[in-house]
Amino acid sequence: RDLANRHSGAELVWAQEEPENQGAYRFLWHHLRRLFGVEPVFAGRKESAAPATGSFKIHQREQEELIRQALGI
Repeated sequence: RDLANRHSGAELVWAQEEPENQGAYRFLWHHLRRLFGVEPVFAGRKESAAPATGSFKIHQREQEELIRQALGI
């Protein structure tokens, strides 16, 4: 709570390598929202039935996009 108060204008970003429906985000987002008072922004792969794309090129492209989302660039 102290961290949220010290950085009240900051954007809260949850970054995870797993697709949105397979990592901890869906379990934790409401707790993060309650603790920090803002909706967390998800930075990661879109929902998927499989944990991996099966293509190294697609994986690399998704990984780069995930990092850009997480860092806001």
